[in-house]
Amino acid sequence: MTDLHIFAASGVELRAKALQRARKRLQQLGFTVCIDGSARARYQRFAGTNEARLETLYRIADAAPSVALACRGGYGLTRILDGIDWQRLARSVDQGTRWVGYSDMTALQLGLLAHTGRISWHGPMAADDFGWEPEVSPANSDQMEMREITAECFAQALSGELEAVGFKTELGFDGLDVRGVLWGGNLAMVCSMLGTPHWPHIKNGILFLEDVNEHPYRIERALLQLAQAGVLQKQKAVLLGQFSDWKSSPLDRGYTLKHAVAAVRQAVGVPVLTGFPFGHVPLKLTVPVGMRVQLVVQGRDVLVGW
Repeated sequence: MTDLHIFAASGVELRAKALQRARKRLQQLGFTVCIDGSARARYQRFAGTNEARLETLYRIADAAPSVALACRGGYGLTRILDGIDWQRLARSVDQGTRWVGYSDMTALQLGLLAHTGRISWHGPMAADDFGWEPEVSPANSDQMEMREITAECFAQALSGELEAVGFKTELGFDGLDVRGVLWGGNLAMVCSMLGTPHWPHIKNGILFLEDVNEHPYRIERALLQLAQAGVLQKQKAVLLGQFSDWKSSPLDRGYTLKHAVAAVRQAVGVPVLTGFPFGHVPLKLTVPVGMRVQLVVQGRDVLVGW
């Protein structure tokens, strides 16, 4: 069985029952699960003080489990980026540890890539994606199916069985065939790292992005920031995931996320594809951050393989 450690290094985790449900579901997937003490740590809105959360990362890194799975995101890793011993984390990757998460974990993943070139995994988190309460309503059957796909993809990606993911995008990209380093994550976190020592300077890569609770104009602004900083133009392609849980405004007057994406496409000369299945939603793929991949489009079908 594969050993998996659940840890908290960002926001405080208050969902004790969700963690126990996550443990059970992960065990059913074939993992031996250890819940680190950081999942019970409390300091303001964080899973411990800055020093405690650094120690959490080092404790997990030194244990070098097969999988280091964040229990949740929130906010907190930005506070400790400057203090992380990146080589200590890199040694855990060299011993076989796959650090997994999304949202605030984007900061750790991009910092690890920038400082060491090591690969991590953008994927589900324990409490958020494996700790959901059982639903019996037929209205939730689609959501249940999406969660099951998320779990299956997670297990197969981390076992090495899964080496490619597919999805559908808009028309207009048929025949695209590019190779490059896959990188990215949460859009707000990506933008927050721009210009810092923790920024990975990836050229000719494939950048993927998602966000939550951000209106399309804010998404457009953040993407244009990356364009104006010259980041988007240096990529072979940009993959947009799900931008969920935003509310329209009376000021929009027909303005939607589709119009925001169109404005970004007009500003950059690289393919910007929508539909990548990941984000703050029940269905999310598990994909490598920092690994060289191939992206192929046939009609509306997109395949990303590594």
